[in-house]
Amino acid sequence: LICQALFKDGVLVAKKDYNAPRHPEINVPNLEVIKAMQSLTSRGFVKTQFSWQYYYYIITDEGLAYLREYLNLPQDVVPSTFKKVVRAPAPSRFGDRPEREDRGGFRRDNEGYRRRNFDENRKEGAGEGFRPEFRGGFGRGRPQQQQQE
Repeated sequence: LICQALFKDGVLVAKKDYNAPRHPEINVPNLEVIKAMQSLTSRGFVKTQFSWQYYYYIITDEGLAYLREYLNLPQDVVPSTFKKVVRAPAPSRFGDRPEREDRGGFRRDNEGYRRRNFDENRKEGAGEGFRPEFRGGFGRGRPQQQQQE
């Protein structure tokens, strides 16, 4: 039953609860599922991932060949995770709205908005007469002593 469930989906999940009476998907004690998967992992037939108190078992190519032989299955039978799902093309999100033809890409209308009034002789930043003066008392803590001039 454990091998059939593993081969059917290609993956198997088991909670790390060794005292659970049954596995939720298979009618087998949870401990037997974990130990059987541990055995397959040690032989390289299954890859184990553990996260948030759950074991995640993924069948490898060698495990696929082994389980085919063990379960006497033909070559054309594959797990459901190995099958390609053919999806229908996604419907248009905007219904019958026609496509825009004049799309020029990002910032097509405001290409030079930062350089609109660019003058090579003009310097950027504060003017020449700008002289900031910092006095104490405006920040955190107690005000500093005023300097004598």
